[in-house]
Amino acid sequence: MKIKLKNILFISVLSFFIFSCESLVEDLNDNPNRQTSSTYDLVLSGTQLGNMVLQTGEMTRKTGIFSGQYTGIDRSHLLYNNYNVTASTFNAEWNNVYADVIVNSRVAEQIAIDNNIGGITLGIIKVVRASAFGTAASLWGDIPYDESGVPEIENPVFENQVDVYNKIQLLLDEAISDLSSGIGRPSQGADLHFDGNPVSWIEVANSLKARYYLHQKDYVNALSYAEAGISSNENSFVSIHGNADASANLTYQFFEQSTRGSDVVVSDFLVSLLDDSSSSPIVGNYTGNSKSNESHRFNYFFRSSGASYIPQTINGFAQIDASSPILTYAENLLIIAESQLRLNGFDNGLSALNNYRSFLNSLFPNSYQSLNETDFQTGGIENNDNLNPTDALLKEILEEKYIMLFGTSEVFSDIRRTLSDVNSKVNLTPNTGSELPQRFLYPQSEIDRNSNAPNPIPGFFEPTQINK
Repeated sequence: MKIKLKNILFISVLSFFIFSCESLVEDLNDNPNRQTSSTYDLVLSGTQLGNMVLQTGEMTRKTGIFSGQYTGIDRSHLLYNNYNVTASTFNAEWNNVYADVIVNSRVAEQIAIDNNIGGITLGIIKVVRASAFGTAASLWGDIPYDESGVPEIENPVFENQVDVYNKIQLLLDEAISDLSSGIGRPSQGADLHFDGNPVSWIEVANSLKARYYLHQKDYVNALSYAEAGISSNENSFVSIHGNADASANLTYQFFEQSTRGSDVVVSDFLVSLLDDSSSSPIVGNYTGNSKSNESHRFNYFFRSSGASYIPQTINGFAQIDASSPILTYAENLLIIAESQLRLNGFDNGLSALNNYRSFLNSLFPNSYQSLNETDFQTGGIENNDNLNPTDALLKEILEEKYIMLFGTSEVFSDIRRTLSDVNSKVNLTPNTGSELPQRFLYPQSEIDRNSNAPNPIPGFFEPTQINK
């Protein structure tokens, strides 16, 4: 089953971290400048590792700063906090998408095809590829798609953001068909997420479709696919970690093992949403009430560090072996709630939100009661801003996503998508100036290398096509 490969970049993305996850899958680091031998399962694992780093590493701190969840207080993160970014700021993330996920996914796919390993394995590869492409399209807008990751093409064409989203949806349709074939399950241990279980991967594929339809404000399709999506917390799409230093949770690594951990803190704004103490950094921002006790969730997400807060690295969200969210059951439930509200009105949206709150109560027992219509009327416990009930309910859903999607780039997507919901959006204040960031800049490495890079280059505050 071994074939000769050329220019494979297994998990080189890990090199921009001080520590790596290399102990999860040993012997993945081959010299990319010589011919190598490998098997589909080894490259599949490397592709998944590259995507884990993309979805849960440095990118999430940058998007967290741009969406007001983190505050950068020193060195490069202080620059990001002040929106002082350049094209080079985003070199690593672009390389992670293309060199470490897209290239490896195409290699893994070709090896599997050449060796008649089809069906389920191909479906898994396509879902991971779609995850990386969707993240890239959301962050940058127009991106290389069809011609990306093809060694013979040195200057891949950039494709329109909307067209890319449409192609990702087709890719996920292909993945679901492959996964439904019942054949070609990868060898044991090759799939780091679900050990080749096609049912779990089909659910993830449907939830990804729902997420990307939501990005485009296609709430009909978002609802339809979310209802076929991740059906339990156990089937959440997460990055896995272990107790050894090298396999530790990447957020843990940054805040506990890295010399850069003191550069970033959790924002006062995010802390205040869950902090009802008299010392809350922003009094009056607390989202809890007589039916919502946020003390358990607060302690799960955050711990004090001097005068500030950082992610909970001792016994919660970012402890050493904690999994990190990529696409979760909670997100899927909240996609359903938002889509139901927008499409089918208050009652359906409220029912879906209460389904989510029931799940939330299973995580943090005795903390959340069901809400009713009165709670969202003027003067109700979920309507402190005197909004109409529908706007108040939408605000509650969007704030829940803002909290529960901490540690993912999806918060940045939501902030940009909902700017026109003036009464219900998460009420962020720009760190400086009057505008919120709208995109990652195209990396300097791509501008210098690819003659097809956009010209003129869109600016940091210029919305991508789907958010105009």
